[in-house]
Amino acid sequence: MKTLVLRGHHLLCVHGFQGLGYSPAFVQKMGEVVRLIRDPEQDFPIRVVCGFDETCLACPHKGATQCEAGPDSERHVQQLDRNVIAHLGLVAGRTYAKSQLVRLTRERVQPDDLDRLCEGCSWLVYGLCKAGIARLKEE
Repeated sequence: MKTLVLRGHHLLCVHGFQGLGYSPAFVQKMGEVVRLIRDPEQDFPIRVVCGFDETCLACPHKGATQCEAGPDSERHVQQLDRNVIAHLGLVAGRTYAKSQLVRLTRERVQPDDLDRLCEGCSWLVYGLCKAGIARLKEE
């Protein structure tokens, strides 16, 4: 399998994703990525980035060079990326095995860490990501 490009904060989103999103195309793309990440039989390289990834390509808020969901959106999502990358001890732009990223998330992220790591995320209030991290820790 080719290398999947995934932004830092999406490393957490994939564990709580429940089919909600910004558009049908985004939901479909995120669903494809989530199925790959959650499949324990598949391991493949993931390049972790602080910026657009493969799911962003299907997002209706993707501008030419930055997120255009709101006036401060690009700064905000970049901060979320940096928060998660630092918390997991990763380096932006580097490639890791999916299994390593899932293991690090299981070991280093507690559900309540999302209050700080994902502060300001509009999806945080639904509790899906915290529940997803809790399920991951139980596996």
